[in-house]
Amino acid sequence: MAAFRYEALDKDGRVVRGVVEVDTMRQARSHLRGMDLLPLSIHSVSQEALSKSSLAWWKRRFSSAELSLFTRQFSTLLSAGLTVESALNALVEQSENDYARQILAGVRAEVLAGHTLARALGEYEKVFPEIYRALVHAGEESGELDTVMLRLADYIENRNALRQKVMLAFLYPVAVSLVATAVITGLLVYVVPQVVGVFRQSHQTLPFLTRALIATSDFLRKTGGYWLALLILGAWGARIALSRGNLRYKWHGFLLKLPLMGSLIKGLNTARFANTLSILVGSGVPLLRALQAGSRVVQNLALREAIEDALSLVREGTSLSRALGQSSSFPPIFIHLISSGEASGRLAPMLERASRQQELEMEGRTAWLTGLMEPVLIVVMGGIVLLIVLAIMLPIIDMNQLVR
Repeated sequence: MAAFRYEALDKDGRVVRGVVEVDTMRQARSHLRGMDLLPLSIHSVSQEALSKSSLAWWKRRFSSAELSLFTRQFSTLLSAGLTVESALNALVEQSENDYARQILAGVRAEVLAGHTLARALGEYEKVFPEIYRALVHAGEESGELDTVMLRLADYIENRNALRQKVMLAFLYPVAVSLVATAVITGLLVYVVPQVVGVFRQSHQTLPFLTRALIATSDFLRKTGGYWLALLILGAWGARIALSRGNLRYKWHGFLLKLPLMGSLIKGLNTARFANTLSILVGSGVPLLRALQAGSRVVQNLALREAIEDALSLVREGTSLSRALGQSSSFPPIFIHLISSGEASGRLAPMLERASRQQELEMEGRTAWLTGLMEPVLIVVMGGIVLLIVLAIMLPIIDMNQLVR
């Protein structure tokens, strides 16, 4: 059985949209005619079909918040005693996002066709990541699908919260920098030329600071557009260059070596990896498969390669702590906690503790870094404004002295 998305006209000539679950498109047309609907268009609900659908781009989403909400609601329905099919039916009916509704209808059709839920989710791998499908598969095998889905919802929410903390921490410095840059550029391009025009007409010898300000203002007015275009082209070229694997790997390795940013990137990826591995191992996923899925959540390619090298060593019989420790890419406390978990047989709880420890350490580093950036930005921008004011005031002071 498959799912088909349709648009049809009812008896009153109104356009009706929805999803039907039948085996073929011919049966879908017959089903719609049986409902007194005139089919206008029928499309198969699949990953490729949805990516090429006529839905507006802002509706073709399955955000992290929606994925978390779907997972938590699914867990609640399963805990209430509903079957997987009944739970999917309820979720399809109450979904407000058209794209999400079609995805869930497609998953339901695969389940009704006799496939497992994990395999049904695999038909939409761009929506449901590998770790998600691995946990669902483990939950189905253990018979604790509702519990696993609840932990999965917590995992998604914690990951989103961690990302938002980092983004919000740097939002204020970035906003201050952009506003200050715009204000200074406006002063140099529009305000300064009108003020210093009076000094040029006086034919007096201007101070060096004023002459430097006038030269800077003229330079920005004449070449500002070219610099802006060069900046845009440079950003576009850098994006294309970093899309290549080798150069992107070198760039990620360079980022890890930066004094402050490197520690922050390493802590963020380590916390994400430890949390993912804890959920997978705690849900009964084999360690090798957990490592393979966990490496996908690590965005830094240098760290991901270290995990893949560790995966090869673990496959050969090396302990996880020793395999991860050989690359020297992860914090020592993280390796020690994993070693303790392996020795005590409590790997999943120790991984969770390691994840929490890395999150706390990263939050402290982020707070210290942003706390340092704010006064530095204020001092730098204030110093630039002070120079502009002095460059304007010095000729005025000289003129007053000449008048006296």
